[in-house]
Amino acid sequence: MSDPVAESDTVDATTALVERLIAAGRSVAVAESLTGGAVLADLVRVPGASAVVRGGVVAYDTELKQSLLGVDAALLAAHGPVHPAVAAAMAEGVRAVAVVGGHPADLGVATTGVAGPDAQGGAPVGLVYVAVADAERTLVREHRFSGDRAAVRRQALEAALALLAEAVAG
Repeated sequence: MSDPVAESDTVDATTALVERLIAAGRSVAVAESLTGGAVLADLVRVPGASAVVRGGVVAYDTELKQSLLGVDAALLAAHGPVHPAVAAAMAEGVRAVAVVGGHPADLGVATTGVAGPDAQGGAPVGLVYVAVADAERTLVREHRFSGDRAAVRRQALEAALALLAEAVAG
């Protein structure tokens, strides 16, 4: 059963984040794996989001991380899809491909990790990396979430939005 207070807090935080992006005139694009589009969906449910949200890529299959987002094949072969450098490359890659009017998105945000129920390639359930990239830097955070698949995905969504808010705040 969901927690309506927690959901309300997330809605308010997402609304505030979109409003800050609009005020700053900064665009965003999203690359998702374990969250399967939830980050983008949460952003676009805010009225006015179309002013700043460019779009997103759900690269659930590891090969799509390379072919759509430009994640280095050697990196994926060496470490698998659940790695901080993969999250960084996804955020940088989605920013680069979300070109409008000849300009990439100002910010790229990415999620990669293991929601469960089983570990993946040596990465345990709950291990999640989120990243945000802009023209000057890429921030990556590691998280170790607990709970069932839905709980891990929800926490990953919240972590991605929190890191995006941090990046927007400067």
